[in-house]
Amino acid sequence: MNSGSDSVFMGYTRADGSVGIRNHLLVLPSVVCANDTAARIALQLNGAVYVTHQHGCAQLPSDAAQTKRTLAGFGANPNVAACIVVGLGCETIQAREVAEEISKITTKPVAHLVIQEEGGTLATTAKGVRIGREMLAEISLLHREEQPLSKLILGLECGGSDAWSGLSANPAVGNASDRLIRAGGTSILSETQEMIGAEHLLAKRAVNPEVAERLFSVVRHAEEGALADGVDIRLANPTPGNRQGGLTTLEEKSLGCISKAGTEAPLQEILAFAEHPSRHGLIFMDTPGHDIESITGMVAGGAQVILFTTGRGTCTGCPIAPVIKVCSNTPTFERMSDNMDVDAGPVIAGTKTIDDIGKALFEEMLRVCSGKSTKSEDLGYGSFAINRIGPTQ
Repeated sequence: MNSGSDSVFMGYTRADGSVGIRNHLLVLPSVVCANDTAARIALQLNGAVYVTHQHGCAQLPSDAAQTKRTLAGFGANPNVAACIVVGLGCETIQAREVAEEISKITTKPVAHLVIQEEGGTLATTAKGVRIGREMLAEISLLHREEQPLSKLILGLECGGSDAWSGLSANPAVGNASDRLIRAGGTSILSETQEMIGAEHLLAKRAVNPEVAERLFSVVRHAEEGALADGVDIRLANPTPGNRQGGLTTLEEKSLGCISKAGTEAPLQEILAFAEHPSRHGLIFMDTPGHDIESITGMVAGGAQVILFTTGRGTCTGCPIAPVIKVCSNTPTFERMSDNMDVDAGPVIAGTKTIDDIGKALFEEMLRVCSGKSTKSEDLGYGSFAINRIGPTQ
């Protein structure tokens, strides 16, 4: 990033026109049965990252489709420069199919390995390491270039919220999101269950009645789905941890959640879990409130960077996208300084305004997009979880 500039960042130009802010080689298992082999491959490749998950087989068709979309989206994310998909061979979601889906979205180097065809774990690992070394050599030649902010997709997340979250960190993130969208970028808000009681306020910003009704529909579906399982979300939330942090009602929590969407950007569209935005500006993705699943969905949808607010403190990171932690209060920021990146507590102390912290956060985000590491990256955190919508077969 040019010194003092808030209109560009330094990223990797991909052949499909997207821009990465990291240059990862991702080793991706298509099924739970391939987790260990994928890890063996990645751990022998300096610079590779990997994920593990519990899915890929014994799923209902709609659930399998969502898992496949999530895996392909993760592999296609612009922060991934090359990808190796590893499968077992007899699973529902085949490694070859995931690799093909990634190749439909992007032209990055993609390979797939099938353990049953390669002759077992050791043979698959040896081949994967050889392919991975060739990929790492190739992507090491890529370099950062100046990029417009219209190439950025930002994910908005909160977790371990407290009474200060909706007063300091969340509106500061909203301020940063407004700045990005004003510059042509895109922000994704998520966590459907944490919209309950405040969805009408966000719906007023929808670009048309269809988008507003779609928002009401996904929130209603989330609440009714829980009721069908005998759970009233309005009674289950705020969580015990939220209550210990001073949150009193679900509506109070929801008002804090939607403040991450800023105050001015129109709501452009509603996405299903792990779908890619078709428009620029403010987007909503239908995800659970579960932090890791929500982040996974947004990153699979193309988000390159995450702004994550917390008041109680959380350690979450993502394997392929930097997660910038924004703490709502200074005592937690200082107590968990190994995990927190930005302190929004001065808003509570009255020494800084929302606009002050929002501007500082926006500038920090551009530094991170240009290569600065976050605390979760320094610690090697890389949580990954796919939302499950049906029973195991």
